[in-house]
Amino acid sequence: MDFAFDARTEELRARLLAFMDEHVYPAEAVAHEQRARLASPWETPAVVEGLKAEARRQGLWNLFLPDAGYGAGLTNLQYAPLAEITGRSPQLAPTALNCAAPDTGNMEVLAQFGDERQKKQWLEPLLAGEIRSAFAMTEPEVASSDATNITTRIERDGDDYVITGRKWYISGAMNPDCRIFIVMGKTDPDGADIRRQQSMVLVPRDTPGVEVRRAMQVFGYEDHYHGGHAEVVFDHARVPVSNLVGEEGGGFAIAQARLGPGRIHHCMRLIGMAERAIELMCRRAVSRTAFGKALGQQGVVQNWIADARVAVEQLRLLVLKTAWMMDTVGNKGAHTEIQAIKIATPRTVVDIVDRAIQLHGAGGVSQDFPLAELYAGARTLMLADGPDEVHQRSLARRELKKYL
Repeated sequence: MDFAFDARTEELRARLLAFMDEHVYPAEAVAHEQRARLASPWETPAVVEGLKAEARRQGLWNLFLPDAGYGAGLTNLQYAPLAEITGRSPQLAPTALNCAAPDTGNMEVLAQFGDERQKKQWLEPLLAGEIRSAFAMTEPEVASSDATNITTRIERDGDDYVITGRKWYISGAMNPDCRIFIVMGKTDPDGADIRRQQSMVLVPRDTPGVEVRRAMQVFGYEDHYHGGHAEVVFDHARVPVSNLVGEEGGGFAIAQARLGPGRIHHCMRLIGMAERAIELMCRRAVSRTAFGKALGQQGVVQNWIADARVAVEQLRLLVLKTAWMMDTVGNKGAHTEIQAIKIATPRTVVDIVDRAIQLHGAGGVSQDFPLAELYAGARTLMLADGPDEVHQRSLARRELKKYL
């Protein structure tokens, strides 16, 4: 593996870093002020729309999608350092570049598994940033860490599917621009293979029987910029059979295909969050005095900063190795590494952000610094895309097989 970025990555990194300095960071406070004046907390502040227009103008748009016919055509290894940069402002930058979850995963699903009609109707408007989407899998009444547990039914009735079930923490569903749900449910609950019982269907938000019931908070925060996290009820919602994504029984495999690239994206953005926290920690350490000397001269603070730097460098190398393996041997070949980054990255970044909060005192938990929100986001990713313990279980089994 060559540790140097190629010419295209370097060029995009330079443009993206300039975009962050000139447009994104100055917009953070403006977005906060504009949102406070909006009639609905789920409306998009004008400054965000301005960022999106500028990103498109500069060619910093849909960088996440490796399919050159739809996106930038970057490899995972090329996109990874760009995702890290956007992680420094996770509320604004991914949205500005049309690289925000859950739309990224949904676009990948449609690009890979959707038919031509589905791509025309839903993928193209998503790629253009004209609409938003949501992915409905997690359920409140079962352990959704095991996707075979989901109970939502997708029943065939003539030329229609009828969807019945209750989902929650459905990211993106509160956004007024959300127009389409990708819903995972069971088409064959009595099937012999528990991983062939699930299917995915496209359910327009305005379908009768679809109720976005309430917004779910995360540590008291509502993720306005990405469209919130909602509880959604499907009460005999009816869609045409042509809304099936892929084939019946293919839902579990599609979910796994969707999550591989998503974990790379999340982990690289997490590293960007950690870098932002280290920067804030260092600025605080050299600007504040306690007990007669600068905080940066306190031994414990120096230890925190040194440990954070070592941890971030280790994580970045592991994530870049994983991206490289996904490009060279595929997601299946990189299975161990994908699980490793999912385990290591969130928990390490949570610890780094927590130290930065501690160094900022009361300011660290306030709205005047991004640290509390960064903490909530990083801690949530210890659950998202599968809890850490699920990945530990799978990774341990893979290791043990070598000795059986």
